[in-house]
Amino acid sequence: MAQAVRWQKSSYSGGGDGNTCVEVADLDTHIAVRDSKAPARATLTFPADTFARFVEALKRPAN
Repeated sequence: MAQAVRWQKSSYSGGGDGNTCVEVADLDTHIAVRDSKAPARATLTFPADTFARFVEALKRPAN
């Protein structure tokens, strides 16, 4: 049986119902990303290592 995908919202999702952000799901070898305002729409998937490098790049200060 397939395991259900567990979506997580950022702690920076904003006030109210918290649907002004993206959600991510760990699919083992890939990371899925979707719009929290339209979760039934298409998702983007990235290789896990590529997504990790992207997140690390976001944490670095801008020059």
